[in-house]
Amino acid sequence: MEEVEVVVAHSERATLRVGEVFLKVDADQSRIDVEVEAMSLAPVPTPKVLWRKPPVLAIAALPGATLGRLGGPSTGSPAAWAAAGAAIRKLHDAPLPPRTGRAGRSIVALAAELDAECEALVANGVLPGDLVTRNRQVAEAALRPWTPVFTHGDLQIAHVFVDAGEVTGIIDWSEAGRGDALYDLATFTLGHEEHLDDVIGGYGTDLDLDLDVIHGWWSLRSLLAVRWLIEHGFDPFAPGCEVDVLRARM
Repeated sequence: MEEVEVVVAHSERATLRVGEVFLKVDADQSRIDVEVEAMSLAPVPTPKVLWRKPPVLAIAALPGATLGRLGGPSTGSPAAWAAAGAAIRKLHDAPLPPRTGRAGRSIVALAAELDAECEALVANGVLPGDLVTRNRQVAEAALRPWTPVFTHGDLQIAHVFVDAGEVTGIIDWSEAGRGDALYDLATFTLGHEEHLDDVIGGYGTDLDLDLDVIHGWWSLRSLLAVRWLIEHGFDPFAPGCEVDVLRARM
C-alpha cells in the first residue's frame, strides 16, 4: 500500500505525494490558475496535469531528481547546473505571458516593502541591525529598471528536476509571469553561489548579467523571507539558509 508523503505544508498551501501523483491543495485558487496557465505556455518540460478539482490540483511526478535544496549539499554536476541554466534561458526567451509575476513587482512597491521589512526585522530583534543595514545596501542594486521576460518567479533548486544532464521538468509555477530575468537566476543559485558560473555558462553570456544585481536579489529575497519563514514553521537560521546568505554579504 502506498503511503501519503507530506512534501510541504503551511497555512496557505500543502503538497502531498501518493505514489507517482502529487496533490497540491491551495487556499487561493488564483495561484492554481496562474500555475496551470504558466505550465501550458512555458517552453520547458513541466508536470502533466492529471486533474483539477478546487481546491486540489493533481499532477504527475517527474523523472529525475532535483539539484539539491537550500541549506543542503548540491547533488548535481556542473553539467547539470549548466543544463538548468540553458532551460532558464529558453524560458526567458519565450513570448511574454499575459500576467505580471512575483519577479515583476514595481521598483517603488518593492523598495517600500523591503524598507518596512528591514525595520520590522530590527525592531523585533529578529536580526542584528548591522546585518540588515549591510544587506539593504546590497539589495539596492536589484532595484533598477529591467526588461520583462517570462519568469518562473520561485525558481528554487528544489523545483528543477534533472536526469542524465538534461532538465526533465520544472514545478511550482504559481508565481510565474512577466518579471526580471536576474530574479530567477538569483533565486536558483541562492545559497549555492559556487554554481553561479555553471548556471551562467549554460544560460549564455551574451546578455547583461550584472553580478551586483544577482547579489542584490540574494539579499533582497532573503530579507523579505526571514519573518515569513519563521511564522510558517520553517527555519531560515539553519546552516546554508537565508540568514547565512545574508551573513555572506558582510
